[in-house]
Amino acid sequence: MQKKFLTNLGLLFLLTLLVKPFWILFIDREVQNVVGTENYGFYFSLLNFSFLFNILLDFGITTYNNKNIAQNPDGISEQLSAIVGLKFIFAVLYTIVTLSIGFGIGYETLQIQMLALLCLNQFISGFILYLRSNLSGLHLFRSDAVISVLDRFLMVCICGALLWGNISDQPFDIWWFVYAQTAAYGAALLVALTLVLKASGRISVQWSVASWKKTLNESMPFALMVLLMTIYMRTDSVMLERMLPDGAMYAGIYAQGYRLLDAAMMFAMLIAVLLLPVYSRMIGKQEAVEGITRLSYGLIIAPALILAISVSLYSKEILSLLYLDINEQSSSVLSLLMLSLIPISTTYVFGTLLTANDNLKHLNLMAFMGILINIGLNLILIPSMKAEGAAVASVVTQFAVAIIQVFLIQYIFKFKVNYPFLLSILLLATLLVGFGQITKTLSGNWMLNIGILVLCTTAAAFLLKLISLKSVIGILKGRD
Repeated sequence: MQKKFLTNLGLLFLLTLLVKPFWILFIDREVQNVVGTENYGFYFSLLNFSFLFNILLDFGITTYNNKNIAQNPDGISEQLSAIVGLKFIFAVLYTIVTLSIGFGIGYETLQIQMLALLCLNQFISGFILYLRSNLSGLHLFRSDAVISVLDRFLMVCICGALLWGNISDQPFDIWWFVYAQTAAYGAALLVALTLVLKASGRISVQWSVASWKKTLNESMPFALMVLLMTIYMRTDSVMLERMLPDGAMYAGIYAQGYRLLDAAMMFAMLIAVLLLPVYSRMIGKQEAVEGITRLSYGLIIAPALILAISVSLYSKEILSLLYLDINEQSSSVLSLLMLSLIPISTTYVFGTLLTANDNLKHLNLMAFMGILINIGLNLILIPSMKAEGAAVASVVTQFAVAIIQVFLIQYIFKFKVNYPFLLSILLLATLLVGFGQITKTLSGNWMLNIGILVLCTTAAAFLLKLISLKSVIGILKGRD
Protein backbone atom coordinates (compact mmCIF):
# COMPACT_ATOMS: atom_id res chain seq x y z
CA MET A 1 0.00 0.00 0.00
CA GLN A 2 2.85 2.40 0.77
CA LYS A 3 4.34 1.79 -2.69
CA LYS A 4 1.02 2.56 -4.37
CA PHE A 5 0.65 5.65 -2.21
CA LEU A 6 4.10 7.00 -3.14
CA THR A 7 3.87 6.31 -6.89
CA ASN A 8 0.47 7.97 -7.22
CA LEU A 9 1.53 10.83 -4.97
CA GLY A 10 4.44 11.41 -7.34
CA LEU A 11 2.07 11.62 -10.31
CA LEU A 12 -0.22 14.02 -8.47
CA PHE A 13 2.74 16.21 -7.49
CA LEU A 14 4.00 16.32 -11.07
CA LEU A 15 0.67 17.29 -12.62
CA THR A 16 -0.04 19.81 -9.90
CA LEU A 17 3.40 21.35 -10.19
CA LEU A 18 2.91 21.78 -13.94
CA VAL A 19 -0.46 23.52 -13.71
CA LYS A 20 -1.65 24.90 -10.38
CA PRO A 21 1.30 27.11 -9.35
CA PHE A 22 1.16 28.75 -12.78
CA TRP A 23 -2.55 29.39 -12.27
CA ILE A 24 -2.11 30.93 -8.84
CA LEU A 25 1.13 32.85 -9.29
CA PHE A 26 0.73 34.03 -12.87
CA ILE A 27 -2.96 34.04 -13.84
CA ASP A 28 -4.75 34.73 -10.53
CA ARG A 29 -2.04 37.14 -9.38
CA GLU A 30 -1.99 38.95 -12.72
CA VAL A 31 -5.76 39.37 -12.59
CA GLN A 32 -5.43 41.15 -9.24
CA ASN A 33 -2.67 43.37 -10.62
CA VAL A 34 -4.75 44.25 -13.69
CA VAL A 35 -8.11 44.91 -12.04
CA GLY A 36 -6.68 46.43 -8.84
CA THR A 37 -6.65 45.42 -5.19
CA GLU A 38 -10.10 46.80 -4.37
CA ASN A 39 -11.87 45.21 -7.35
CA TYR A 40 -10.19 41.88 -6.66
CA GLY A 41 -11.09 42.21 -2.97
CA PHE A 42 -14.73 42.66 -4.06
CA TYR A 43 -14.55 39.32 -5.88
CA PHE A 44 -12.45 37.56 -3.22
CA SER A 45 -14.79 38.36 -0.33
CA LEU A 46 -17.80 37.14 -2.37
CA LEU A 47 -15.93 33.97 -3.32
CA ASN A 48 -15.25 33.19 0.32
CA PHE A 49 -18.85 34.03 1.22
CA SER A 50 -20.00 31.48 -1.36
CA PHE A 51 -17.81 28.88 0.38
CA LEU A 52 -19.51 29.40 3.75
CA PHE A 53 -22.68 27.55 2.74
CA ASN A 54 -20.97 24.97 0.55
CA ILE A 55 -22.14 22.28 2.93
CA LEU A 56 -25.65 22.71 1.51
CA LEU A 57 -24.28 21.53 -1.85
CA ASP A 58 -22.89 18.34 -0.43
CA PHE A 59 -23.98 17.54 3.14
CA GLY A 60 -20.74 15.61 3.60
CA ILE A 61 -21.59 13.18 0.81
CA THR A 62 -18.27 13.55 -1.01
CA THR A 63 -16.15 12.60 2.01
CA TYR A 64 -18.56 9.84 3.03
CA ASN A 65 -18.65 8.53 -0.55
CA ASN A 66 -14.85 8.48 -0.85
CA LYS A 67 -14.51 6.45 2.34
CA ASN A 68 -17.46 4.15 1.50
CA ILE A 69 -16.38 3.38 -2.09
CA ALA A 70 -12.81 2.67 -0.90
CA GLN A 71 -14.20 0.01 1.46
CA ASN A 72 -17.02 -1.21 -0.85
CA PRO A 73 -15.93 -0.63 -4.48
CA ASP A 74 -18.62 -2.93 -5.91
CA GLY A 75 -21.32 -0.54 -4.69
CA ILE A 76 -20.38 2.39 -6.92
CA SER A 77 -23.27 2.03 -9.39
CA GLU A 78 -25.84 1.91 -6.60
CA GLN A 79 -24.23 4.87 -4.84
CA LEU A 80 -24.21 6.99 -8.00
CA SER A 81 -27.85 6.21 -8.73
CA ALA A 82 -28.87 7.25 -5.24
CA ILE A 83 -26.83 10.45 -5.01
CA VAL A 84 -26.84 12.21 -8.41
CA GLY A 85 -30.45 13.41 -8.21
CA LEU A 86 -29.96 14.52 -4.63
CA LYS A 87 -27.02 16.72 -5.67
CA PHE A 88 -29.26 18.79 -7.96
CA ILE A 89 -31.80 19.34 -5.20
CA PHE A 90 -28.96 20.49 -2.94
CA ALA A 91 -27.86 22.96 -5.64
CA VAL A 92 -31.24 24.71 -5.57
CA LEU A 93 -31.26 24.82 -1.77
CA TYR A 94 -27.71 26.16 -1.62
CA THR A 95 -28.38 28.93 -4.13
CA ILE A 96 -31.57 30.09 -2.39
CA VAL A 97 -29.94 30.17 1.05
CA THR A 98 -26.72 31.85 -0.13
CA LEU A 99 -28.45 34.60 -2.09
CA SER A 100 -31.03 35.17 0.66
CA ILE A 101 -28.37 35.64 3.31
CA GLY A 102 -26.45 37.86 0.89
CA PHE A 103 -29.51 40.10 0.64
CA GLY A 104 -29.91 39.94 4.40
CA ILE A 105 -26.42 41.24 5.20
CA GLY A 106 -26.74 44.12 2.77
CA TYR A 107 -25.09 43.04 -0.47
CA GLU A 108 -25.94 45.39 -3.33
CA THR A 109 -27.31 44.38 -6.75
CA LEU A 110 -23.91 43.99 -8.41
CA GLN A 111 -22.66 41.84 -5.53
CA ILE A 112 -25.76 39.62 -5.69
CA GLN A 113 -25.30 39.16 -9.43
CA MET A 114 -21.70 38.04 -9.05
CA LEU A 115 -22.64 35.87 -6.07
CA ALA A 116 -25.26 34.08 -8.18
CA LEU A 117 -22.64 33.22 -10.80
CA LEU A 118 -20.23 32.09 -8.09
CA CYS A 119 -22.99 29.82 -6.74
CA LEU A 120 -23.18 28.15 -10.15
CA ASN A 121 -19.40 27.72 -10.15
CA GLN A 122 -19.50 26.23 -6.67
CA PHE A 123 -22.12 23.68 -7.75
CA ILE A 124 -20.12 22.57 -10.80
CA SER A 125 -16.88 22.46 -8.81
CA GLY A 126 -18.55 20.50 -6.02
CA PHE A 127 -20.00 18.01 -8.49
CA ILE A 128 -16.52 17.47 -9.94
CA LEU A 129 -15.22 16.77 -6.43
CA TYR A 130 -18.02 14.25 -5.90
CA LEU A 131 -17.16 12.48 -9.15
CA ARG A 132 -13.48 12.49 -8.19
CA SER A 133 -14.37 10.86 -4.85
CA ASN A 134 -15.64 7.88 -6.84
CA LEU A 135 -12.43 7.65 -8.85
CA SER A 136 -10.14 7.90 -5.82
CA GLY A 137 -12.38 5.57 -3.83
CA LEU A 138 -11.84 2.97 -6.55
CA HIS A 139 -8.09 3.75 -6.31
CA LEU A 140 -8.14 5.07 -9.89
CA PHE A 141 -5.64 7.67 -8.77
CA ARG A 142 -4.29 8.46 -12.23
CA SER A 143 -7.70 9.41 -13.60
CA ASP A 144 -8.34 11.41 -10.46
CA ALA A 145 -5.00 13.18 -10.88
CA VAL A 146 -5.88 14.28 -14.41
CA ILE A 147 -9.28 15.64 -13.35
CA SER A 148 -7.72 17.41 -10.36
CA VAL A 149 -5.78 19.77 -12.65
CA LEU A 150 -8.00 19.85 -15.74
CA ASP A 151 -10.18 22.77 -14.64
CA ARG A 152 -7.15 24.89 -13.73
CA PHE A 153 -5.41 24.00 -17.00
CA LEU A 154 -8.44 25.17 -18.96
CA MET A 155 -8.64 28.36 -16.86
CA VAL A 156 -4.98 29.06 -17.60
CA CYS A 157 -5.68 28.76 -21.33
CA ILE A 158 -8.81 30.93 -21.26
CA CYS A 159 -7.54 33.63 -18.89
CA GLY A 160 -4.11 33.65 -20.52
CA ALA A 161 -5.74 34.42 -23.86
CA LEU A 162 -7.88 37.17 -22.31
CA LEU A 163 -4.95 38.72 -20.43
CA TRP A 164 -2.23 38.56 -23.06
CA GLY A 165 -3.85 37.53 -26.35
CA ASN A 166 -5.14 40.97 -27.40
CA ILE A 167 -8.55 39.40 -28.03
CA SER A 168 -10.43 42.52 -26.91
CA ASP A 169 -9.78 46.24 -26.93
CA GLN A 170 -11.49 46.46 -23.54
CA PRO A 171 -9.42 46.23 -20.34
CA PHE A 172 -9.66 42.94 -18.47
CA ASP A 173 -12.73 42.88 -16.24
CA ILE A 174 -13.12 40.86 -13.03
CA TRP A 175 -16.36 39.44 -14.49
CA TRP A 176 -14.37 37.83 -17.30
CA PHE A 177 -12.44 35.98 -14.63
CA VAL A 178 -15.64 34.50 -13.20
CA TYR A 179 -17.01 33.58 -16.65
CA ALA A 180 -13.75 31.83 -17.51
CA GLN A 181 -14.07 29.71 -14.38
CA THR A 182 -17.62 28.72 -15.34
CA ALA A 183 -16.50 27.55 -18.78
CA ALA A 184 -13.50 25.61 -17.44
CA TYR A 185 -15.50 23.92 -14.68
CA GLY A 186 -18.19 22.91 -17.18
CA ALA A 187 -15.70 21.24 -19.52
CA ALA A 188 -13.93 19.44 -16.65
CA LEU A 189 -17.29 18.19 -15.37
CA LEU A 190 -18.07 16.50 -18.69
CA VAL A 191 -14.70 14.71 -18.71
CA ALA A 192 -15.04 13.60 -15.08
CA LEU A 193 -18.56 12.29 -15.67
CA THR A 194 -17.37 10.29 -18.68
CA LEU A 195 -14.56 8.64 -16.65
CA VAL A 196 -16.86 7.77 -13.74
CA LEU A 197 -19.54 6.27 -15.99
CA LYS A 198 -16.85 4.22 -17.72
CA ALA A 199 -15.85 2.79 -14.33
CA SER A 200 -19.35 2.25 -12.97
CA GLY A 201 -21.31 1.27 -16.06
CA ARG A 202 -24.81 2.52 -16.82
CA ILE A 203 -26.68 4.08 -13.90
CA SER A 204 -30.35 4.87 -13.34
CA VAL A 205 -30.91 8.04 -11.33
CA GLN A 206 -33.14 7.31 -8.35
CA TRP A 207 -35.60 9.92 -7.12
CA SER A 208 -36.23 7.97 -3.94
CA VAL A 209 -36.87 9.74 -0.63
CA ALA A 210 -36.03 6.57 1.30
CA SER A 211 -32.68 6.25 -0.49
CA TRP A 212 -31.90 9.92 0.10
CA LYS A 213 -32.77 9.65 3.77
CA LYS A 214 -30.41 6.69 4.19
CA THR A 215 -27.58 8.54 2.44
CA LEU A 216 -28.11 11.72 4.47
CA ASN A 217 -28.22 9.86 7.77
CA GLU A 218 -24.87 8.26 7.02
CA SER A 219 -23.24 11.41 5.63
CA MET A 220 -24.54 13.94 8.17
CA PRO A 221 -21.56 13.70 10.57
CA PHE A 222 -19.26 14.40 7.61
CA ALA A 223 -21.49 17.33 6.65
CA LEU A 224 -21.20 18.92 10.06
CA MET A 225 -17.42 18.51 10.01
CA VAL A 226 -17.10 20.17 6.59
CA LEU A 227 -19.42 23.01 7.61
CA LEU A 228 -17.55 23.81 10.82
CA MET A 229 -14.13 23.64 9.17
CA THR A 230 -15.28 25.84 6.27
CA ILE A 231 -16.49 28.50 8.68
CA TYR A 232 -13.22 28.88 10.53
CA MET A 233 -11.20 28.63 7.29
CA ARG A 234 -13.20 31.14 5.22
CA THR A 235 -14.69 33.82 7.49
CA ASP A 236 -11.61 36.08 7.72
CA SER A 237 -11.98 37.93 4.41
CA VAL A 238 -15.79 38.09 4.72
CA MET A 239 -15.50 39.71 8.17
CA LEU A 240 -12.85 42.12 6.88
CA GLU A 241 -15.09 43.25 4.02
CA ARG A 242 -18.16 43.64 6.25
CA MET A 243 -16.58 45.13 9.40
CA LEU A 244 -14.40 47.88 7.87
CA PRO A 245 -15.49 50.94 5.84
CA ASP A 246 -12.75 50.17 3.31
CA GLY A 247 -13.16 46.44 3.79
CA ALA A 248 -12.88 45.49 0.10
CA MET A 249 -9.37 46.94 -0.01
CA TYR A 250 -8.26 45.07 3.11
CA ALA A 251 -9.85 41.87 1.78
CA GLY A 252 -7.68 42.37 -1.30
CA ILE A 253 -4.58 42.78 0.88
CA TYR A 254 -5.51 39.58 2.70
CA ALA A 255 -5.97 37.87 -0.68
CA GLN A 256 -2.38 38.76 -1.67
CA GLY A 257 -1.03 36.69 1.21
CA TYR A 258 -3.69 34.00 1.09
CA ARG A 259 -2.92 33.33 -2.58
CA LEU A 260 0.63 32.22 -1.72
CA LEU A 261 -0.63 30.15 1.21
CA ASP A 262 -3.15 28.55 -1.13
CA ALA A 263 -0.38 27.71 -3.59
CA ALA A 264 1.64 26.09 -0.80
CA MET A 265 -1.37 24.24 0.65
CA MET A 266 -2.19 22.47 -2.60
CA PHE A 267 0.78 20.13 -2.25
CA ALA A 268 -0.15 19.26 1.33
CA MET A 269 -3.71 18.73 0.16
CA LEU A 270 -2.56 16.16 -2.39
CA ILE A 271 -1.37 13.91 0.40
CA ALA A 272 -4.74 14.17 2.15
CA VAL A 273 -6.58 13.38 -1.10
CA LEU A 274 -4.65 10.13 -1.44
CA LEU A 275 -4.58 9.32 2.27
CA LEU A 276 -8.35 9.21 2.86
CA PRO A 277 -9.11 6.25 0.55
CA VAL A 278 -5.82 4.56 1.51
CA TYR A 279 -6.50 4.93 5.24
CA SER A 280 -10.12 3.84 4.77
CA ARG A 281 -9.17 0.64 2.96
CA MET A 282 -6.38 -0.16 5.44
CA ILE A 283 -8.64 0.40 8.44
CA GLY A 284 -11.38 -1.66 6.78
CA LYS A 285 -8.87 -4.51 6.44
CA GLN A 286 -7.61 -3.89 10.01
CA GLU A 287 -4.10 -3.11 8.80
CA ALA A 288 -1.67 -1.03 10.85
CA VAL A 289 -1.58 2.64 9.81
CA GLU A 290 1.30 3.92 11.94
CA GLY A 291 3.91 3.30 9.24
CA ILE A 292 2.13 5.19 6.47
CA THR A 293 1.27 7.99 8.91
CA ARG A 294 4.93 8.46 9.82
CA LEU A 295 5.92 8.31 6.14
CA SER A 296 3.30 10.82 4.97
CA TYR A 297 3.90 13.25 7.84
CA GLY A 298 7.62 13.23 7.17
CA LEU A 299 6.95 13.98 3.51
CA ILE A 300 4.65 16.89 4.38
CA ILE A 301 6.10 18.60 7.47
CA ALA A 302 9.67 19.21 6.27
CA PRO A 303 8.64 21.07 3.07
CA ALA A 304 5.95 22.91 5.06
CA LEU A 305 8.50 24.18 7.58
CA ILE A 306 10.99 25.20 4.89
CA LEU A 307 8.43 26.96 2.74
CA ALA A 308 6.53 28.65 5.58
CA ILE A 309 9.55 30.09 7.38
CA SER A 310 11.46 31.02 4.22
CA VAL A 311 8.53 32.94 2.72
CA SER A 312 7.76 34.59 6.08
CA LEU A 313 11.34 35.87 6.34
CA TYR A 314 11.37 37.19 2.77
CA SER A 315 7.73 38.27 2.56
CA LYS A 316 8.42 41.89 1.63
CA GLU A 317 10.74 40.98 -1.22
CA ILE A 318 8.37 38.32 -2.59
CA LEU A 319 5.38 40.67 -2.53
CA SER A 320 7.35 43.41 -4.29
CA LEU A 321 8.15 40.92 -7.04
CA LEU A 322 4.58 39.72 -7.46
CA TYR A 323 2.31 42.74 -6.97
CA LEU A 324 2.03 46.30 -8.21
CA ASP A 325 -0.14 47.57 -5.34
CA ILE A 326 1.31 46.78 -1.90
CA ASN A 327 -0.02 48.15 1.41
CA GLU A 328 2.07 48.61 4.54
CA GLN A 329 0.25 45.60 6.02
CA SER A 330 0.86 43.28 3.05
CA SER A 331 4.21 41.94 4.25
CA SER A 332 3.13 41.12 7.80
CA VAL A 333 -0.11 39.51 6.55
CA LEU A 334 1.84 37.19 4.26
CA SER A 335 4.36 36.33 7.00
CA LEU A 336 1.60 35.39 9.43
CA LEU A 337 -0.50 33.45 6.95
CA MET A 338 2.44 31.41 5.70
CA LEU A 339 3.20 30.24 9.24
CA SER A 340 -0.26 28.64 9.31
CA LEU A 341 0.97 26.24 6.60
CA ILE A 342 2.71 24.26 9.39
CA PRO A 343 -0.46 23.41 11.37
CA ILE A 344 -2.55 23.05 8.21
CA SER A 345 -0.13 20.43 6.89
CA THR A 346 -0.34 18.61 10.22
CA THR A 347 -4.13 18.65 9.97
CA TYR A 348 -4.09 17.19 6.47
CA VAL A 349 -2.42 14.03 7.79
CA PHE A 350 -3.92 13.56 11.26
CA GLY A 351 -7.36 14.95 10.46
CA THR A 352 -7.60 12.61 7.49
CA LEU A 353 -6.75 9.62 9.68
CA LEU A 354 -9.41 10.62 12.22
CA THR A 355 -11.94 11.00 9.39
CA ALA A 356 -11.13 7.57 7.95
CA ASN A 357 -11.47 6.07 11.44
CA ASP A 358 -14.94 7.64 11.91
CA ASN A 359 -13.84 9.83 14.82
CA LEU A 360 -16.20 12.53 13.57
CA LYS A 361 -17.57 13.48 16.97
CA HIS A 362 -14.07 14.42 18.11
CA LEU A 363 -13.38 16.29 14.86
CA ASN A 364 -16.64 18.23 15.02
CA LEU A 365 -16.01 19.31 18.60
CA MET A 366 -12.51 20.39 17.61
CA ALA A 367 -13.83 22.35 14.61
CA PHE A 368 -16.44 24.09 16.76
CA MET A 369 -13.68 25.21 19.10
CA GLY A 370 -11.83 26.49 16.03
CA ILE A 371 -14.85 28.60 15.07
CA LEU A 372 -15.08 30.15 18.53
CA ILE A 373 -11.38 31.01 18.50
CA ASN A 374 -11.40 32.38 14.95
CA ILE A 375 -14.52 34.51 15.09
CA GLY A 376 -13.74 35.73 18.60
CA LEU A 377 -10.25 36.84 17.61
CA ASN A 378 -11.49 38.44 14.40
CA LEU A 379 -14.09 40.48 16.28
CA ILE A 380 -11.40 41.69 18.67
CA LEU A 381 -8.50 42.23 16.26
CA ILE A 382 -9.97 43.39 12.94
CA PRO A 383 -11.22 46.82 14.15
CA SER A 384 -7.75 47.79 15.38
CA MET A 385 -5.34 45.67 13.30
CA LYS A 386 -7.42 45.26 10.11
CA ALA A 387 -5.91 42.64 7.74
CA GLU A 388 -3.12 41.86 10.20
CA GLY A 389 -5.74 41.05 12.82
CA ALA A 390 -7.47 38.56 10.51
CA ALA A 391 -4.10 36.92 9.77
CA VAL A 392 -3.32 36.60 13.50
CA ALA A 393 -6.75 35.04 14.07
CA SER A 394 -6.14 32.55 11.26
CA VAL A 395 -2.69 31.38 12.40
CA VAL A 396 -3.74 31.05 16.07
CA THR A 397 -6.82 29.05 15.06
CA GLN A 398 -4.86 26.69 12.82
CA PHE A 399 -2.24 25.96 15.47
CA ALA A 400 -4.91 25.34 18.11
CA VAL A 401 -6.77 22.89 15.84
CA ALA A 402 -3.57 21.04 14.88
CA ILE A 403 -2.46 20.63 18.50
CA ILE A 404 -5.86 19.22 19.45
CA GLN A 405 -5.67 16.72 16.58
CA VAL A 406 -2.20 15.53 17.61
CA PHE A 407 -3.49 14.79 21.11
CA LEU A 408 -6.56 13.04 19.69
CA ILE A 409 -4.42 10.80 17.50
CA GLN A 410 -2.24 9.85 20.44
CA TYR A 411 -5.29 9.19 22.63
CA ILE A 412 -7.15 7.07 20.04
CA PHE A 413 -4.36 5.21 18.21
CA LYS A 414 -1.73 5.03 20.95
CA PHE A 415 1.11 5.56 18.48
CA LYS A 416 4.55 5.17 19.98
CA VAL A 417 5.99 8.65 20.52
CA ASN A 418 8.98 9.10 18.22
CA TYR A 419 11.12 11.51 20.22
CA PRO A 420 14.03 11.61 17.70
CA PHE A 421 11.55 12.57 14.98
CA LEU A 422 10.04 15.36 17.12
CA LEU A 423 13.52 16.62 17.99
CA SER A 424 14.41 16.68 14.28
CA ILE A 425 11.38 18.84 13.55
CA LEU A 426 12.38 21.28 16.30
CA LEU A 427 15.98 21.38 15.08
CA LEU A 428 14.93 22.06 11.50
CA ALA A 429 12.65 24.90 12.58
CA THR A 430 15.42 26.41 14.71
CA LEU A 431 17.92 26.09 11.87
CA LEU A 432 15.51 27.76 9.46
CA VAL A 433 14.96 30.78 11.69
CA GLY A 434 18.64 31.17 12.60
CA PHE A 435 20.13 30.56 9.18
CA GLY A 436 17.33 32.58 7.59
CA GLN A 437 18.31 35.64 9.60
CA ILE A 438 21.91 35.15 8.51
CA THR A 439 21.00 34.98 4.82
CA LYS A 440 19.04 38.24 5.13
CA THR A 441 22.26 40.02 6.15
CA LEU A 442 24.10 38.83 3.05
CA SER A 443 24.62 41.40 0.33
CA GLY A 444 23.52 40.80 -3.22
CA ASN A 445 20.40 39.27 -4.75
CA TRP A 446 17.69 38.32 -2.24
CA MET A 447 16.50 35.53 -4.56
CA LEU A 448 19.96 33.98 -4.35
CA ASN A 449 19.86 34.30 -0.56
CA ILE A 450 16.48 32.60 -0.21
CA GLY A 451 17.66 29.93 -2.64
CA ILE A 452 20.66 29.23 -0.42
CA LEU A 453 18.35 29.04 2.61
CA VAL A 454 15.99 26.56 0.94
CA LEU A 455 18.76 24.34 -0.45
CA CYS A 456 20.70 24.17 2.82
CA THR A 457 17.66 23.48 4.98
CA THR A 458 16.38 20.87 2.50
CA ALA A 459 19.71 19.09 2.85
CA ALA A 460 19.35 19.40 6.63
CA ALA A 461 15.88 17.78 6.46
CA PHE A 462 17.43 14.72 4.80
CA LEU A 463 20.36 14.65 7.23
CA LEU A 464 17.93 14.84 10.15
CA LYS A 465 15.99 11.95 8.51
CA LEU A 466 12.70 13.83 8.47
CA ILE A 467 12.55 12.53 4.93
CA SER A 468 14.21 9.16 4.56
CA LEU A 469 15.30 8.82 0.94
CA LYS A 470 16.43 5.26 1.62
CA SER A 471 12.97 4.27 2.88
CA VAL A 472 11.21 5.92 -0.05
CA ILE A 473 13.46 4.15 -2.59
CA GLY A 474 12.99 0.85 -0.75
CA ILE A 475 9.21 1.18 -0.88
CA LEU A 476 9.23 2.09 -4.58
CA LYS A 477 11.37 -0.98 -5.29
CA GLY A 478 8.80 -3.13 -3.58
CA ARG A 479 10.31 -3.59 -0.10
CA ASP A 480 7.10 -2.32 1.48
